[in-house]
Amino acid sequence: MAITLINPSGLPETEVYRQVSVATGTRLVHLAGQVAWDADGKTVGEGDLAAQVERCYLNVATALAAVGGTFADVAKLTVYVVDWTPEKMPQFLAGVARAAGQLGGTPVPPGTLVGVAALDVPEHLVEVDAVAVLD
Repeated sequence: MAITLINPSGLPETEVYRQVSVATGTRLVHLAGQVAWDADGKTVGEGDLAAQVERCYLNVATALAAVGGTFADVAKLTVYVVDWTPEKMPQFLAGVARAAGQLGGTPVPPGTLVGVAALDVPEHLVEVDAVAVLD
């Protein structure tokens, strides 16, 4: 693995992500932000934040697989959520958990969640982009 994830002493531990990733690989991979589109470009889970989070994470995994990577290679995630409020966290976490069930493990690289006014089309509620490092 090219990525080691840690929670340094003196910083809070969370179940959702680790505070630091250390990359030792040789190929840096930047993914375009992934939205809740299926392979045909149709929106999955319109109006359902959990379903869209799940699809975004699965799309990230698909993009990584195309270059020989997995979520274990992700150094940093950035998640953009339309009209974010803390009350949406259970829905967000439910989507991550559903994706984790399909991916065989919970993705926990360092991450940033950003509330935004809108995304590319009105039916998209979330977008996830990733930076990965491969050996």
